[in-house]
Amino acid sequence: MRPIQWIALVTLAALPLVTSADVKQATPDSLLIQGSRNLQATPAKAYAAIADVAHWWSGEHTWSGDAANLSLQPQAGGCFCERWKDNSVQHMQVLWASNGQMLRLQGALGPLQGMAVQGVLTFTLKPAGSGSTLQLEYRVNGVASSGLDKIAQGVDGVLMEQLDRLQRYADTGKADKL
Repeated sequence: MRPIQWIALVTLAALPLVTSADVKQATPDSLLIQGSRNLQATPAKAYAAIADVAHWWSGEHTWSGDAANLSLQPQAGGCFCERWKDNSVQHMQVLWASNGQMLRLQGALGPLQGMAVQGVLTFTLKPAGSGSTLQLEYRVNGVASSGLDKIAQGVDGVLMEQLDRLQRYADTGKADKL
């Protein structure tokens, strides 16, 4: 994450806490963010879209500034990584991969990584008519001095942006707003 993004996240955290349906819990030592989207894509197609992270994750929320540098190996032990020039970052590691059903990753995204907190991000897919329902859950735990409640809204904003982009990509093949 570039310095300007970190400043924006800290600024968002300093704003009065506004209730968001996506932040389910926010305490100094933990946060829970959940979101759900109805997709036109089947669970198998949506799962493939999740794994194609370089096409839907926003470059604004990468360390390199370019989502094309992202990759995700959807298998246990696989890496959600970013590589550019002489740099590389492991954002998360795959804990559980069940094609068309669930992808669970462990790691602390963005500035959370430097806070030495633990995070688990789960994408769950369920058939819904001719499409699917995609659920995202991100659980983060640390110590009380982590102040996770102060940054929960900023983390929520970034994740919900990514969830919206993923929905568009799974349904249309393009992550940007049409």
